[in-house]
Amino acid sequence: MPDSSKEPAARARGDLDAIDMRILAELQADGRITNVELAQRVGLSAPPCLRRVRRLEEAGVLRGYHADIEPAALGFEVTFFAVVGLESQKQAVLDAFEAEATAWPEVRECHMIRGGGDFLLRLVARDTAHENELTARLTASPHVLRVQTLQTIRTGKFAAGVPVG
Repeated sequence: MPDSSKEPAARARGDLDAIDMRILAELQADGRITNVELAQRVGLSAPPCLRRVRRLEEAGVLRGYHADIEPAALGFEVTFFAVVGLESQKQAVLDAFEAEATAWPEVRECHMIRGGGDFLLRLVARDTAHENELTARLTASPHVLRVQTLQTIRTGKFAAGVPVG
């Protein structure tokens, strides 16, 4: 049976008009914008603008509002990626690894991938010793066959969200 919780967002693109797209673009650029300012920018009065935002939230198109925190300001000096290969692609093994990885606070993204591994993780660490500790924990995880880590040197672009428009 398909996951009905994902259906509204999957169908939403066809249901979005130009004003919805402008609302999404504005909120993606500034999630702290007031409803009054948002309404002015998209050419609506405040009440219908708020109704549209609520509809986008209920449809799963707007998934949340987040602060973009500088990792180093909280002591996380290292960002790295880990490509994890598992010994089996049985659903129970995939689900167990995903549950373990997503429970770690240092794992900021967890993607099941095709080609070259089973999962791609983005992690943050306080320093290289912490990175090594996290890598050792990954390597020791049940059903993990291999772990390849890639430490970032710098980030030339970090754009949250998706292109809107």
